[in-house]
Amino acid sequence: MKKVRIGIIGLGFMGTTHWGVYKGLKNAQIVALADVDAKKRRGDVSAVVGNIGGGDNSKPLDLTGVTVYENGFALISNADVDVVDICVPTPDHADLVCAALAAGKHVFCEKPLCRDAAQMKKIVAAAKKAKGFFNVGLCVRAWPEYRHACEYYRSGKAGKMRSATFKRISPSVDGNAWQNWFMDGARSGGALLDLHVHDADQVNCFFGMPKSVTAAGARGIVSKGGVDHVVATYDYGNGTLVMAEGGWAAAKGTPFEMSFTIVCEKATLKLDASGYHIYPVKGKPISPKVDAKAGPTGWHQELAYFVSCVAKGVKPDRYQTVDSVADTMRLIFAEERSVKTGKAVRL
Repeated sequence: MKKVRIGIIGLGFMGTTHWGVYKGLKNAQIVALADVDAKKRRGDVSAVVGNIGGGDNSKPLDLTGVTVYENGFALISNADVDVVDICVPTPDHADLVCAALAAGKHVFCEKPLCRDAAQMKKIVAAAKKAKGFFNVGLCVRAWPEYRHACEYYRSGKAGKMRSATFKRISPSVDGNAWQNWFMDGARSGGALLDLHVHDADQVNCFFGMPKSVTAAGARGIVSKGGVDHVVATYDYGNGTLVMAEGGWAAAKGTPFEMSFTIVCEKATLKLDASGYHIYPVKGKPISPKVDAKAGPTGWHQELAYFVSCVAKGVKPDRYQTVDSVADTMRLIFAEERSVKTGKAVRL
């Protein structure tokens, strides 16, 4: 079997997560990595921590057969790399994505796509004219329970939506990243852009783009200038109530929470600590068996699918399109403006 050759740029929490997923794929081989940290270039990722997962990200990496670079642009020039996987701070995405696509590489870029609208337009234009495939790590789109719920809702089995609430609460990520860049609101966008983006994206995936959004945020709880907690409401002009809440200001040790409750005419769809369930208005509760063949998380699902598409030469379209990702970024930037102005922002 000819393996898809992977080059990873950035070995923080997401870079090491991707490393572990690729190592478990029979059709993938990591052939290159780049990181500005000399320790990480030696495979020492002991300083890596995250807010969700099993805690294996800090175990030493075996770099046998892996070409190591000090910067991502040098990795992109490696002819042996088929897929460039970008897991660096958000403001650095655009230049690396565009360089990799221009070099003819397939590109997988971690979320959020970019830091501002100008970068978004640059990336979208590059992706649309590129020969290589492009995907973004909006992993909740591929998370088995979210995916099942979205497909169930779209099928019409639950009937019309009446209210929907999405929630994502994380323990503080202060000290969790290189140079503690998450705590610099100008770079990370705070929890609004780096964490809450998943649930804004789910609002887009489930129901399409709203007519307007109103968001309120708390700044500076743990970060410098960032929106550390946000509550947003989405107006579809049809009397429904759609909300999403997210934050990363909870005390260290607080359990990570991701949940949703979608109340519809015929059923309520709910994910919480007890699991994922469907509660019909008539009949017994249902505990669906979700498709987890590619792995238990959205990271496993999205990367296995992208590698498979590259191996087969089939353009990926299961979880996202460039335009749908751009819509989500327009939505999150509208929320950012609403937090600043205290007013609804039309889309």
